[in-house]
Amino acid sequence: MTYLLDTAPFLWAVTDPSKLSRRARRLCESQRETLVVSVASLWEIVVKCGVGGIRIANPARSLPDWLAGLGARVLPVEAVHAYAVYGLPPVHRDPFDRLLVAQAIAEDLPLLTGDEFIAQYPVRCVW
Repeated sequence: MTYLLDTAPFLWAVTDPSKLSRRARRLCESQRETLVVSVASLWEIVVKCGVGGIRIANPARSLPDWLAGLGARVLPVEAVHAYAVYGLPPVHRDPFDRLLVAQAIAEDLPLLTGDEFIAQYPVRCVW
């Protein structure tokens, strides 16, 4: 099965897997599962690095290495994903998370997240 990783679980999977639930850690370590990280998450991480919210040495080099280490592929943001944000109820104010929800719905992917706000959307959440 293919899973879309929320931003925090992606970071935890590569920097501190003990922060993941047992199930999430098992999925991230499995060779049978396909992991997907959205360009929106990569953008969010880089933005937060730029303003000091996250500290990653050279994210332009670290992020591709981390993706490769997880065996994750990158999900581009397509116009259909952006349009799908329009129809979402205003449960979550974070634009990155709203885009991830729209991508999960549009691509019919379960979203690996522990975010209780995201779980209020009509998306399959795994944690």
